[in-house]
Amino acid sequence: MTGDKEIIAGCIKGRQAAQRQLFEKYSRLLLGICSRYAQDLEEAEDILQEGFVKIFLNIKDFKGDGSLMAWMRRIMVNTAITNYHKMRKHRYHDDLEEVSELKFEDHTWGEADFTGEELLKVIRQMPEGYRLVFGLYAMEGFKHREIAEILDIDENTSKSQYSRARRWLQERLIKLKEGEDTSR
Repeated sequence: MTGDKEIIAGCIKGRQAAQRQLFEKYSRLLLGICSRYAQDLEEAEDILQEGFVKIFLNIKDFKGDGSLMAWMRRIMVNTAITNYHKMRKHRYHDDLEEVSELKFEDHTWGEADFTGEELLKVIRQMPEGYRLVFGLYAMEGFKHREIAEILDIDENTSKSQYSRARRWLQERLIKLKEGEDTSR
């Protein structure tokens, strides 16, 4: 298989074979990132497609200072956030302030308690604001200040959304572990 430097050089020259190689090499990993911010697989695939268009248009700007995967990850996350801003006016929004907050004892989860698919399914069920903040903070490593800027919200809103998302997720994981329906 061709190395990343050769693939990048081919992409810069607009070679479709190089673009196909880059897509085939990284699309599954990047689709996983997109899935965290999408309502469903179809939306995640749309984000992935749009993100790869941006990657191909801007690959000449990749300096090679960091990893290619980190550079592409950033593009995918930004594309997902742009998609969120574009689509939020078309979606039904739960009033996140009114979502009931239940108190839970601290539960510890073992690595084998849930599959990746089960966790992703539960995360996709999160109210949109929770899912975005949770994904950006817990999975992508953004700081609350950065999340506030990206989503155009107050930093304290980011912190409270993350806290509520954790409680929401914990409630669903308890139900999942007990064999209950998590879609409620």
